[in-house]
Amino acid sequence: MRSQFIKRIHILFSFIFLLALILVGNLYFIQIIHGEAYSHKADRQYVKPNENFYDRGFIYLEDKDGRRISGATIKSGFTVAINPRILENPEDVYEKIIPVLPSIDAETFFLRAGKDDPYEEIAKRVDEKTAMNIDALDIDGLNIYKSKWRYYPGDRMASHSLGFIGYRGDELGGRYGLERYYEDVLGRGENSVYVNFFAEIFANLNKTLFVTPSKRSGNIITTIEPSVQIFLENILQQTQEEWSSRQTAGVIIDPSTGEIYALGVYPNFNVNTFKDEGSSAIFSNPLVENVFEMGSIMKPLTMAAALDVNAVTADTTYYDNGSVTLNGSTISNFDKRGRGKTTMQGVLNESLNTGVVYAVGEMGNDIFRDYVLAYGLGEETGIDLPNESAGLVENIYSPRDIEYATASFGQGIAVTPMSMVRALSSLANGGELVTPHLVSKIQYTSGVTKNIEWDKDEKERVLKKETADEITRMLVHVVDNALLGGTVMKPRYSIATKTGTAQIAQSGARGYYDDRFFHSFFGYFPAYDAKFLVFLFTLEPKEVRYASRTLTKPFMDIATFLINYYEIPPDR
Repeated sequence: MRSQFIKRIHILFSFIFLLALILVGNLYFIQIIHGEAYSHKADRQYVKPNENFYDRGFIYLEDKDGRRISGATIKSGFTVAINPRILENPEDVYEKIIPVLPSIDAETFFLRAGKDDPYEEIAKRVDEKTAMNIDALDIDGLNIYKSKWRYYPGDRMASHSLGFIGYRGDELGGRYGLERYYEDVLGRGENSVYVNFFAEIFANLNKTLFVTPSKRSGNIITTIEPSVQIFLENILQQTQEEWSSRQTAGVIIDPSTGEIYALGVYPNFNVNTFKDEGSSAIFSNPLVENVFEMGSIMKPLTMAAALDVNAVTADTTYYDNGSVTLNGSTISNFDKRGRGKTTMQGVLNESLNTGVVYAVGEMGNDIFRDYVLAYGLGEETGIDLPNESAGLVENIYSPRDIEYATASFGQGIAVTPMSMVRALSSLANGGELVTPHLVSKIQYTSGVTKNIEWDKDEKERVLKKETADEITRMLVHVVDNALLGGTVMKPRYSIATKTGTAQIAQSGARGYYDDRFFHSFFGYFPAYDAKFLVFLFTLEPKEVRYASRTLTKPFMDIATFLINYYEIPPDR
């Protein structure tokens, strides 16, 4: 009898313990995980009827010390609306509210006050103090509603990376940048967080115990470093204004991991007021969406391929006549001059078209094509931004030698800047392809933070390490001895760079413009253990022909900033 009583006590205590565990678990999710959302439940009495209470995950930037800074957040305020059906004497009402809300346009107010509609908004995103002053007027038919909206503290900063929230038809969601790419993480859908807690427990005990999230919603933490982003954007703006270019853009990336510290395009736009832009074209990101003929920054990739198959060495010589004719077409050096007997190092120093054509001839067209494809120049990089384009490299399938020759110095094939950044990173990191990316972590609403493993499998090797080391040595030689006559070299730091000047193809016709150019520049440092690779381009700069004039100084300014900001020790 006593043993049965004790058994019943144990069962009762087990049930109570299980019930308490369920209650504590649900309280944890209510107060800790969804605490902010539930705290707004009281605000729903102020929200317009039938309107979803806005909610969305945050986007964070992270500085070099690991401090998180909001790139995209939620801001609270109030919407002021009128009910024209019960609003008496609109003229009197307008006179009373104009001292409190001076931004209200009289014409708009009276137009809306004259409608036969129970709800007309007259002001949005009003702060709490102003809202309370309006409420104190105590006017029938004048109502205040709590509201929330997407807010970007940086305004224009990283606009092409962040994107924004907008409507497509009746659907509100991310439309560009990270907002669109990570919509499944940032969006909250139509799932309500206002659930009757006790009804949920007792109506379906099994689901309460073993509930799993219906989607992987959360916040995202980016690799964008705010100070680096701001510095890059300032440099881009200065370059654009100095040379009156159509567009200027740049990327700063860790070539070993693919983490992007900064990505900028100028002109940019204010993400909070994107509706004020005259054309939606400004929202597109040319670094991932547009393809360009890149010019001579292709030469290090061509030379690396020839080195990799032992077709040439840095000391291999050829005779430069200043031009070469293939399939009836003549290719010339940029200045149409010949240098006579020249080494492959000299080819990079003086950016000789005839020299890389020679290198392709030594390795063979098929091998050159294989390397172009191995570098990923004809495919998407997999970057976490929407609308990425693949390169246009069909010319390297031609039976004509001329197509391979022009491709060797970056004409005749067109690729995205991001795919070029990925390919060039292989020179800086020992010969491997990485995946460029902007997000490093996802902070789920469950409280778990997940590190994203972008290259969790073994990286694809496209060059032998000794080849990458040798092309790096050759590019350092370019900076130390040839770039602007060696005047920009840093005695205590090894820097590897190459400029690119490409003619722009005529629109709707064969051939190229004589006075329109695409200037590009890339470099990495410290060269033999690269922490940063910087890529820049400026489109159609005015009254200047060569990229060495437009982009050398911006690059060196960025390099100096990064070395000082990250306290990079000298490497020589």
